[in-house]
Amino acid sequence: MQETPTITAAEIARLAGVGRAAVSNWRKRHPDFPAPVGGSAASPEFDLIQVEQWLRDQGKLPEVGTADRLWRHLAAASHSPAAGLATVGALLLARQRGHRAPRSVDPQLKPLLPDLDALADESGPQGAFDDLWQRFSAPGPGRPFATPDDLADLMVGLAGVGGGSVLDPAAGSGATLRAAVRAGCTSAYGQELDEELARLAGLWLALRDVPGEVHVGDSLRDDAYAGRTVDAVVCHPPFGITTWGFEELSHDPRWIVGTTPRGEPELAWAQHCLAHLRPGGHAVLLMPPTVASRRPGRRIRAELLRRGALRAVIALPPGVAAPHGVPLHLWVLRRPPADAPPPARALLVDAATGDTDETYPRILAVWRAFTAAPDAEVEEAGFARAVPVIELLDEEIDLTPARRQPAVAGEATGEHLVRTRERLAALVGELPVLMPQVTPTAEDSDGDVLSVGELARAGALHLIGPVRANAADASEPTGDGPPVLTVQDVLNGEEASGRDDGRLGQEIALRAGDVVVPMIARQLTARVVTTDGTLLGRNLYLLRPNPAALDPWFLAGQLRTSANEKQASSLSGTLRFDIRRALVRRLPLDEQQAHGEAFRRLDAFESAIRQAASLGTELVRLTADGLARGALRPDQRSSRT
Repeated sequence: MQETPTITAAEIARLAGVGRAAVSNWRKRHPDFPAPVGGSAASPEFDLIQVEQWLRDQGKLPEVGTADRLWRHLAAASHSPAAGLATVGALLLARQRGHRAPRSVDPQLKPLLPDLDALADESGPQGAFDDLWQRFSAPGPGRPFATPDDLADLMVGLAGVGGGSVLDPAAGSGATLRAAVRAGCTSAYGQELDEELARLAGLWLALRDVPGEVHVGDSLRDDAYAGRTVDAVVCHPPFGITTWGFEELSHDPRWIVGTTPRGEPELAWAQHCLAHLRPGGHAVLLMPPTVASRRPGRRIRAELLRRGALRAVIALPPGVAAPHGVPLHLWVLRRPPADAPPPARALLVDAATGDTDETYPRILAVWRAFTAAPDAEVEEAGFARAVPVIELLDEEIDLTPARRQPAVAGEATGEHLVRTRERLAALVGELPVLMPQVTPTAEDSDGDVLSVGELARAGALHLIGPVRANAADASEPTGDGPPVLTVQDVLNGEEASGRDDGRLGQEIALRAGDVVVPMIARQLTARVVTTDGTLLGRNLYLLRPNPAALDPWFLAGQLRTSANEKQASSLSGTLRFDIRRALVRRLPLDEQQAHGEAFRRLDAFESAIRQAASLGTELVRLTADGLARGALRPDQRSSRT
């Protein structure tokens, strides 16, 4: 760790919720402003603790929680956020097991121990580590890209890890292993080349007393689990690594369907995973789409099909796993029992054009139906098909799902097109009415502003939440209880899609006029609740305005501005918001209500635009498909000039 945790001028501005110019002015106007302790003249660095104390003395430091404060110090004090978090994780593990903390704690870590103890007292060692883990996982400098939780949950669902042992040979910071624990695996094992990430993944398992371990090393060149088999394997291998060990591994016993070509590193990972499966077990790998069609891999793909080892290829929507922007594939492999005849079909699913909230459950449903009846026909037009293996064993062995899907029936296309066109025309006709009527002013007039935190202290609103995800199950509630408003519902402007499963921790009933804001999202979003009875979901702030002081639509409109998006974003990354720092203009209630009505109309207009865009995309696809297949023909009247 560094001798002193430091912070740049830009980070001071974000910490205080001001512009960069304000920090420059403070340095010029206030002789007691902390002097730089490092960096350069163009980009000076300051002692973080000194800066925080100065801001606090000046009344310029927004209120932050213990976890945010601890993470900010930890990240600033460490060259590697992973190493800093691992050091803190080891202290939390020692506390959980009743061991004494090491006598020789890094001197730069000692100032953080009171906050660490306070967070552990509040949330327990597991909860404290999870709180810091969430901040580590947010995008930011020096932090690895992790497999998103929803994608990891899909992978373990396809692999069927519940009640069995699981291995991830490219574990990273442990995203898929955490998903496996959520799904009920009995033991979890991993291997990771990066020592700090491997340590983090192992600490997470240890803090939950999950049997297993995470080894450091190159899984292909130095397999830590040679000869061991497990019930399921989930893996997000590195893509395109040409120096994966072809020469030294050319005769490796793991190549059970043939020697992996030099230019097919991902197929080497596929065979490695297959070799670690018990008969009947499944492996799920996240793969680049080119692996399904590259010519050097034809022989391996053919053998995987012939032996019944490759059971499904699933095309996912673009951008589901940063930094990859292309539609990635999931490969589902199965270790065939020795006496089982090879199956006659393989499942190809094309979900590349869908939304993950809709397609992930649909993928799981079609996969489970396929595994229940592997020889039955599966034909979901434009989505999924159980393709005869003999059909796939052509010259190219191209397993790209989109190229094997059944076409949508012409009659259905025509009916669907007419309905879509009518809905789009009606919606577009409503847009002028929905568009809010506003009048330009001579110039911006921000006036006095108050932060949400100040409004809460003044009694103008009541701030609740966010409800945290249960460590045992971070998925959205899907039980049979009352409806639960989820983060995705708020972002999509939809009704509550979740159901209370008894694991929310806090059951907070929403009221009409409440304002809800996601804690983590691509952009700051605020939504006004219009009906009573729905429960507040996880990772959502609830702002309950005092109707005598604050109009809810005015509040929601003020919160969602681009300025507040910068103001409320935390140092841990722009996707995490501390809504207490957001600023709201101070206006009389009657003016608030006038602005609130404009914001309400703007919200309705935005919802209509979103629906129109979705319908327009669908109309283009249906028309192009129908014209290309001959199911539709141009209207001669409309083509005349």
